[in-house]
Amino acid sequence: MSDNGYYDARETRSAEERRAEQLATVREVLRHARERSRYWSATLADVDPDAIQTLEDMARVPLTRKADIPGQQAEDAPFGGMEAASMSELSYVFQSPGPIYEAAEAKGDYWRFGRAFWAAGLRPGQLVHNTFSYHLTPAGMMMDSGARAVGCPVFPAGIGNTDVQVDAIERLRPQVYGGTPSFLKALLDKGQELGRDVSSIDRALVGGEPLSASLREEMAGRGVRVLQAFATAELGLVAYETEHLDGLITDEDVLLEVVRPGSGEPVAEGEVGEMVVTVLRAGAFPVIRFATGDLTAFLPGPSPCGRTAPRIKGWMGRANQTTKVKGMFVTPEQINAIMARHPEISRARLVVTRENEKDAMTLNVESTVSDAAFADTVAETLQAITKMRGGVEIKAAGELPNDGKVIADERAFD
Repeated sequence: MSDNGYYDARETRSAEERRAEQLATVREVLRHARERSRYWSATLADVDPDAIQTLEDMARVPLTRKADIPGQQAEDAPFGGMEAASMSELSYVFQSPGPIYEAAEAKGDYWRFGRAFWAAGLRPGQLVHNTFSYHLTPAGMMMDSGARAVGCPVFPAGIGNTDVQVDAIERLRPQVYGGTPSFLKALLDKGQELGRDVSSIDRALVGGEPLSASLREEMAGRGVRVLQAFATAELGLVAYETEHLDGLITDEDVLLEVVRPGSGEPVAEGEVGEMVVTVLRAGAFPVIRFATGDLTAFLPGPSPCGRTAPRIKGWMGRANQTTKVKGMFVTPEQINAIMARHPEISRARLVVTRENEKDAMTLNVESTVSDAAFADTVAETLQAITKMRGGVEIKAAGELPNDGKVIADERAFD
């Protein structure tokens, strides 16, 4: 920890310094994964690490979709060949919903949560009341190891047993809560109901579910400043809030991209897309261009808090928009295939509706060409790719909503 209020000097380095280190580390990660892992050896067979000359070149690397991992692991147990170490070299194995199995090493703050805790105001010697589960998933240990990296003891409360937990809070007087925002409210409500003093908690680092503005405001009214972090079991910390509440700052040890759902192509700054993350660590369980299935968008410029890493808006919904129309599935990948055939289209959105008790679909496109003949040509491509007829409407640039949706299901079945 540094003396200037930041976790370390990396948080305030120049963009050029950060990109140079990330580029060097990415190449190391790619080489390590190709040499040590069956899955990554196959996935990266056509990727030359030395050919990655800029971070933008990462778009050449195939995506690994979170939704595909359970099937991969079922075929090649236990880790789908993603591990880059033998079982004897691992320290932990976890199971997350899916199920997805992850491996971890006993390396200090392995999931890098110390940075998020520091930004949330945790300081050495303060007690953390950790309510994330230590059972099966790594969530509890993520926060546990992060708090201890800052120099703080942890009360491993886990989830449930609210009566017992409020008794412990009254007795131990922890200053910081870790867990989901809804369970923080449940504990404070239970403390009030039972007449227990839980006022020692004045800060919270939350995750695992969306934090609403109304709940943040309610907690502030009860004396608790709540900041949030975005993380997954596979990636560890991805981004975190600071006291300025100006979006989430990406962790120094991840490379975060925002891509068009259904593709691996980055979108423009400010445009909503799917989070794709590479962990900058050549360890036992490499994670490279991991498509999370979560939507976000980059914010312009650095944070006013002085940290210089890129910022995101936070979690903005799910990217998996596969929809069944007339008994057949339509996927974001198909919409991207239509765009690939017609480079005049800069953005597309398939709208599915219900007309006269029948499914109908209309492809709305922002395009540099707007005549009827072009619309007819795109409609033919739509039918060729989806095997279903649909209309095409040409929109002006910027007319489609910037919400990351490639397929919008507007059907009502009342």
